[in-house]
Amino acid sequence: MDKTETTFQFTFQNLERQLQKALEYGYEFCTCADYVKLKESQQIPDRLIVNRVDIDFSVKKAERLGEIFQRMGVSATFFLRLHAPEYNPLSFENYRILRRLIEDGHELGYHSEIIDQAAIWGEDPSECLKRDIDLINRAFGIQIQGVASHGGMTGLNNLDFWKNHKPQEFSLLYEGYDHEPSFNLFQEAFYISDSEWIRWKCYNKGILVQGDQRSLEEHLTDNHPLIYLLIHPDTYFINNIYE
Repeated sequence: MDKTETTFQFTFQNLERQLQKALEYGYEFCTCADYVKLKESQQIPDRLIVNRVDIDFSVKKAERLGEIFQRMGVSATFFLRLHAPEYNPLSFENYRILRRLIEDGHELGYHSEIIDQAAIWGEDPSECLKRDIDLINRAFGIQIQGVASHGGMTGLNNLDFWKNHKPQEFSLLYEGYDHEPSFNLFQEAFYISDSEWIRWKCYNKGILVQGDQRSLEEHLTDNHPLIYLLIHPDTYFINNIYE
């Protein structure tokens, strides 16, 4: 097998094993907001994984990830969509799950679709963002500290909004891919993502590593001091992807 390929199966069990292996390698885990604070205080550990979860389609599967993190004693940032046709964040069950994630010490952020909203509704994207932040804060009794742009099916790029705006304009610490010196994580870290569903991909300080489909565990031996890990609950399963 080529060193850039992997035999990883996207089960919750395999993911938990890989995260446990990272702990054995001496990595600490933190949320995106915690990373900003660690960077500001110049107290970033020698080996750190910034643990990000994008809830694209399933809050129920996000609960299973939360259970894994709870067993392991690690924290994560869960980015929530507000306008997904796939789930209602304020349904009885989803609200219960999201409240539990917050109570367990995880960060809840906004998986924003503000360019999509503005185009579909004919509204100003800044006003869309302000309203959505307010909705999440009021619904969950928190003050969200960050957003991460979602890539949907409109063909538009929600990251384009941030070409002319900064998170601080909206009382936020960061956007998931922003270049502000206080965050700038994507450009400074080794980024590993499962966002291609059946394979991993990685970027080294913002540059795609062509053809490298190795899993988190397989990257650990490279001793990257700072890893930006993005996982999606929807990718994982117990027996099969359609369960």
